[in-house]
Amino acid sequence: MLTSLSALVGSWNLSREITHHAEGTDRFLGTSRFVQAEAFVVQEDKGTLETKHGSFEATRRYIWTETDGRLDVFFDDMRPFHSVPLGALRPEATHLCPPDTYHVTYDFREWPRWRSVWRVEGPRKRYIMESLFTPHLASAETAGHNAPNI
Repeated sequence: MLTSLSALVGSWNLSREITHHAEGTDRFLGTSRFVQAEAFVVQEDKGTLETKHGSFEATRRYIWTETDGRLDVFFDDMRPFHSVPLGALRPEATHLCPPDTYHVTYDFREWPRWRSVWRVEGPRKRYIMESLFTPHLASAETAGHNAPNI
């Protein structure tokens, strides 16, 4: 179970599948680094996105904070994204971006291996994005994590 924001700090292997309603599945393979930056933790995902149109290098950044027993996640320009309770095994949140709705469920039951599942619905969007985060061995040893059982 994730019990503090600082437990995320380090490098993670990241694999992601994006299943579109009627258009197939895209795959992302890369890393997700969580870096302490003053009161924030910056998440930066980097890797290769494989789609039916080809392969692309892809990046994404978010800013995480811990406040009053909650994890607050912001876009990289500090616009609010979503918030979940800290210490929950399967916290959920919804982000409204009219006309689209984004709903996330995190799964920390197998910590330090964890998942996020996004369900996105809108007039032009309908997909499920599942991400699996597993610690890099060197990062896990440095941070005191146990290597995941895979």
